[in-house]
Amino acid sequence: MNNLIERLHRLDCCAVSDAMDKLGIAGQVASGLEQRATTRRIAGRAMTYRLVPADQAPKPVGPPRHLGTTAIELAQPGDVIVVEQRTGIDAGSWGGILTLGAKMRGIAGVVADGPVRDIDEARAYDFPVYCCALTARTARGRVAEAEVNQPVTVAGVLVAPGDYVLADASGVAIVPAADIERVLAAAEEIVAREAAMAKALLAGTPISQVMGANYEHMLKQDKP
Repeated sequence: MNNLIERLHRLDCCAVSDAMDKLGIAGQVASGLEQRATTRRIAGRAMTYRLVPADQAPKPVGPPRHLGTTAIELAQPGDVIVVEQRTGIDAGSWGGILTLGAKMRGIAGVVADGPVRDIDEARAYDFPVYCCALTARTARGRVAEAEVNQPVTVAGVLVAPGDYVLADASGVAIVPAADIERVLAAAEEIVAREAAMAKALLAGTPISQVMGANYEHMLKQDKP
């Protein structure tokens, strides 16, 4: 785990969301992708794939490959697999054998805007899964890969390969790779200020004072 990912992992999605609000980086927090397997926060760089209805998928060159396998083999340990499956078809965008393969590869977890199957296996493997729905229905004959390692959209958020992903029970934050340093710095400052506020509350300061003007304006964007 590199230093940037270590710093991101120490934060939560709320702090990162607040930091991006403060910096004017809009539309980078996905809601509705629930924590389905494990309660662990995950952080890493995005490896992506996009699914389409099976009859719209490009014809494979060479032997057919099951969805997700190319992304797993291309991913580095610590990466997060991010899947777009917004076809409206009730079919798994991720499943049990993929989970085991990703676990063995050292992948941090999966974020899927689409149904995921075999969730009991993910829980047994202690592999983090964030998704919008669960299903028992196979992808075979229903959906297929359109592309791998290209930009995808999850819950309205654009995710490019190599962007930074943070997921916890509150949501999923996507930090563009070019912005990671300043987002981390802003989020760490917010966390430090909120820790000081908690300390003041514990010391007996009235909450109306703790959450006063300074708190209300904490995310005000700095003038250039």
